Amino acid sequence: YKNDINQTLSFTVQLVELARLFRDRLTLLVANWIRIGYCQGNFNSDNCAAGGFTLDYGPFGFCELFEPWFQPWTGGGDHFSFFNQPVAAEANYQMFCAAIRPLLVDNTESLARLDQIRDDFSKVMRQEIEVMWSKKLGMNSYDATLVNELLQLMVLSKVDYTIFFRKLSDIPDQLITLKESFYLPSSEQVDAQWGHWLQRWRDHVVSCGDLRMTSAAMKLINPKYTWREWLIAPAYKKAEQGDYSLIKELQNVFSNPYDEQSSEVERKYDLLKPKEFF
Repeated sequence: YKNDINQTLSFTVQLVELARLFRDRLTLLVANWIRIGYCQGNFNSDNCAAGGFTLDYGPFGFCELFEPWFQPWTGGGDHFSFFNQPVAAEANYQMFCAAIRPLLVDNTESLARLDQIRDDFSKVMRQEIEVMWSKKLGMNSYDATLVNELLQLMVLSKVDYTIFFRKLSDIPDQLITLKESFYLPSSEQVDAQWGHWLQRWRDHVVSCGDLRMTSAAMKLINPKYTWREWLIAPAYKKAEQGDYSLIKELQNVFSNPYDEQSSEVERKYDLLKPKEFF
């Protein structure tokens, strides 16, 4: 009988710990999705595994032209869009907790602990997102004003998500460098807003320490190369004909997405999305 009680207690403790580990893995996963521009276009509430990964990878995509509500799948809707992924993740997590809750009904202490872990999801998610933005911008602390103003300017200027942050990783002191990531020319008024933001951001980054070290750290956070559908499609079309050369080339490029790689690779893969593919 004592063994049965001990085994039951051990089971409930392990189950609650599983819930905590799942929460921490899922929030970290989604923060890193946003960091690299990934959008899980079909993030249904049954599409998560407790190991900290998601299922059903058919309708996914990477954000090129920055749009907070970017959705790679026409059937996905805003609820699974790029910046709504933390909310979708929480819906997944709530379903997980609801599924295991009946196993803990006879242990009020474990049940309360599970509910607390569940209720803290949004707080933990927010913390992971803030840490991610701080690292992405080379800052030693999160500055909500700087981040929110940046996102607004990125939307105004229609920037390429990957190219913009990689160029920002050089910590430029002039806007001209960043403009290479813009899909449309910006007005003098918008340029003035950018100049003001850039100066305040640089002041923050300079206060963090050595700029060369900060730049190097940012380049380990902000990839230079990312999955772009208009580059992938020719590769799988060639593969249908038995020619896997482009597939292998892409595998090599994406195996080292944070490296500068060769000038040939840069000319071919470090590009704004061509107009004909919009």
